[in-house]
Amino acid sequence: MQLTSIEGNSQRLDGGAMFGNVPRALWSRWIEPDERHRIPLACRCLLVRDDQDRHILLEAGIGIFFDPKLKDRYGVQEDEHVLLQSLQQAGLSHEDIDAVILSHLHFDHAGGLLSGWNGEDNQGQARAQQLLFPKAQFFVGAQHWQRAQDPHPRDRASFVPELNRLLHDSGRVQLVSGDHHDWLGERFRFSYSDGHTPGLMLTELRGKDDRGGMVYCADLIPGRAWVHLPVTMGYDRYPERLIDEKQRFLDDKLARDVRLFFTHDHACASAAVSRDEQGKYITVNERKSLCAIELCDL
Repeated sequence: MQLTSIEGNSQRLDGGAMFGNVPRALWSRWIEPDERHRIPLACRCLLVRDDQDRHILLEAGIGIFFDPKLKDRYGVQEDEHVLLQSLQQAGLSHEDIDAVILSHLHFDHAGGLLSGWNGEDNQGQARAQQLLFPKAQFFVGAQHWQRAQDPHPRDRASFVPELNRLLHDSGRVQLVSGDHHDWLGERFRFSYSDGHTPGLMLTELRGKDDRGGMVYCADLIPGRAWVHLPVTMGYDRYPERLIDEKQRFLDDKLARDVRLFFTHDHACASAAVSRDEQGKYITVNERKSLCAIELCDL
């Protein structure tokens, strides 16, 4: 199993929103904000080449589907579809991807499935988006799929209704409810979290004897700063539940030496988890990127 980190479009979002009830005096030491109080965020994906020579992409990033007003509001930095460029640098196109695994359907994790903003027609209506990845199976947690069809007002703006429709109409959505799916095989293990959004699906790439693998942390742990238990985002639906989930998650990964993969950390793709002298969770053995690395060599 060969792993490559794939960069998508990057963002800048309000640091206070990203760090919840952590005071600015503290979080600004961890990540320096700009003049608009925003911090840099990656939308990083993980490309897996499995033992059947299939190309499987974990997430798709935010993409460039937003109109110019929303592009600025959500701090999307580039005008190009960076995910497609990054796949090209890895020797692939979106047409070569056999599967996309989505932790959840918030726009910063699934928007890259869509083509770019096409402007408006003569009536001022946005031109239709196209669904990319024409041969891919799309794996989504069954509970979260239902959430995305009828979201709560609290997080309705995080979903893209047009994307939900295009995914449904593709006939290639695979809903996951257990700890594995037959199409993907036993090397892909799933667990679930409700603290950020109900039914968020976490994908673990299993190592030998169930040790030394890698897990895609999604928004349970967006980056290194959020490994610290009390740190949550203002976007999390149930922060106290998320902290409990995070503790169980980190205890398990520490016990089995499973590495963490971060989607939103602007400077670190992967790290191992450890504890310091006070028992606080920390990251060690950090990697800025992964390039065709065998899972067993991490």
